[in-house]
Amino acid sequence: MKKIILPFLLLLTSIIQGQSIFGYWYGNANIKTQGSANNYLVELVLMPEKTHVKGLLNYYFKNTYRSLEVVGNYNAASRKLILNNIPVTYHGSISSMEVDCPMNFQAILRVSKNESSLTGAFSAPSDYKRMCPDIRFFLTLNADISKKDSILKEISNFKETYQVWTPGIEDTLVAIEVKKPEKAIINPITERDFAERKKEVQNEIEVSSDSLTISLYDNGEVDGDMISLFYNNKLILDNKKLTHKSLKLSIQIDKDLESNELSMFAENLGLIPPNTALLIIDDGKKQHQLRVSSNLEKSATIKIKRKK
Repeated sequence: MKKIILPFLLLLTSIIQGQSIFGYWYGNANIKTQGSANNYLVELVLMPEKTHVKGLLNYYFKNTYRSLEVVGNYNAASRKLILNNIPVTYHGSISSMEVDCPMNFQAILRVSKNESSLTGAFSAPSDYKRMCPDIRFFLTLNADISKKDSILKEISNFKETYQVWTPGIEDTLVAIEVKKPEKAIINPITERDFAERKKEVQNEIEVSSDSLTISLYDNGEVDGDMISLFYNNKLILDNKKLTHKSLKLSIQIDKDLESNELSMFAENLGLIPPNTALLIIDDGKKQHQLRVSSNLEKSATIKIKRKK
């Protein structure tokens, strides 16, 4: 009997440990209203205590970056996490982003062989429901960087941040012109690492011109993010730092391809993982403002199609 019970207890212990909410969680939060979609990029850092859960919530929305302390409770039996009183930038904000929705974060922990995830929504109290509908999210655990020392340091160094920023002409650096594929930069190490990482398609756009201007900015607090850019799997920008000033270059649509691919490769994760950027694609008639996020496993990829 002891031979049967011991393996069972070890398995039970393993399952319980695997259902912890400790760590770094990343993903998207989405709200759809009147046919339009509004997306938030979310990072959640959690440290369970004996009687409660504490941590940090960082999110990007349009041109707003927020970093907040959060506290709440986790029920291990139901695997339900609740974080209370979180100010979330109102999805209908137009310019200065001065309007907040008071919301609670409610999620269910799901653990599988392949990944751990938090699925749920930011929900407003009944008095705010009409103005602030639910914002649904899906976050996954990054087990590789979820180390206790790292999380304790992150929480202890917390400084509440609220930034609203719109790039202007004065923020633009001299353009880096990339016109011919044969002039693409060569970096065997970066090219090898890019080929080994998964390409994650985060946006698909249609453009009206064969010539495009690309501008890249850090998407929040400047924290040392380093990136490289690949266009149709060819390196066109090598190991550059993202700042409040833009990295700017030109590309040409390859008409022989059904769709062209622009991929952002993370050289590091900066001080605030993951590596995020504001990417502006200008075809001369329209600007596409896209927020992209890469890490050491996946490269954010944009599919670009030429309008017929």
